Amino acid sequence: MNIHQTSLKPEASNFNVNTGLSNSYRENISETLSEILAMSYSLTIKSQIYHWNVVGPLFKPIHELTEEHYNNLFAAIDVIAERIRALGHLTPMHQSLVSKMIGNDEAGDEITPEAMIEDLVSSHEEVIRKMRDAIGEAGKSSDVVTEDMLTERLNFHEQAIWMLRAIIAN
Repeated sequence: MNIHQTSLKPEASNFNVNTGLSNSYRENISETLSEILAMSYSLTIKSQIYHWNVVGPLFKPIHELTEEHYNNLFAAIDVIAERIRALGHLTPMHQSLVSKMIGNDEAGDEITPEAMIEDLVSSHEEVIRKMRDAIGEAGKSSDVVTEDMLTERLNFHEQAIWMLRAIIAN
């Protein structure tokens, strides 16, 4: 099981939601959105940590781009969480989930700017794959709000990958 998927299943809130989306769909998409929320949170923190710690000739472009990215991601986290709530479910809210949401520290204390970029690209690609699946499910269920929200987020992540790769291109 993916680290982002552990214990993130949202529970339903105590009010009835009757918006034309089935209860089972709302539960499933809320669980998927909770996974995307965790992945986005992890990417936010990773981007900020790399922003603080990058050194060398690529300092300025990585420093500036990661700041743009973590600010964008931080705003997106709220949008995703509020969508989960609008679907009638709770977002993950246990403090023990924070470590699962931010991932692990496999990179160690020293990491090259190129390795930072590769790690960020990999994380963006991971969230893109999850979003594409969720967009498909949202479309099948006529959940245009979730579909539109995720499509907008997908655009950000694809642009982020392009910009990150451009920094280390030869």
